[in-house]
Amino acid sequence: QVQLVESGGGLVQPGGSLRLSCTASRSIFTFAHMAWYRQAPGNQREWVATILTMTSAGSTNYADSVKGRFTISRDNAENTVYLQMNSLKPEDTAVYYCNAYRLGANNWGQGTQVTVSS
Repeated sequence: QVQLVESGGGLVQPGGSLRLSCTASRSIFTFAHMAWYRQAPGNQREWVATILTMTSAGSTNYADSVKGRFTISRDNAENTVYLQMNSLKPEDTAVYYCNAYRLGANNWGQGTQVTVSS
């Protein structure tokens, strides 16, 4: 059983920044990749960013809506993946979920709320 624990959400003004963390219960090298998704009220869950974790290269990919504003990164020693969110907009308001893909299975965290409002 894989456990993923997210933290770092909160209330921030438009234009502000937040950093989300996702800590796994096992080495992130055992996952093919990890990702962040988000779900706003009344909307389907949408993909935000992915980072490869099985390789040392750790290549990344982003949704167009966050490209240039969000950065996904990892700390292998801490079994943690981060999402640095800058220039936040009200439309970024959502519950953010961490995802880890391993052996054909998607594993999810409990989510952390991000609210962007003045």
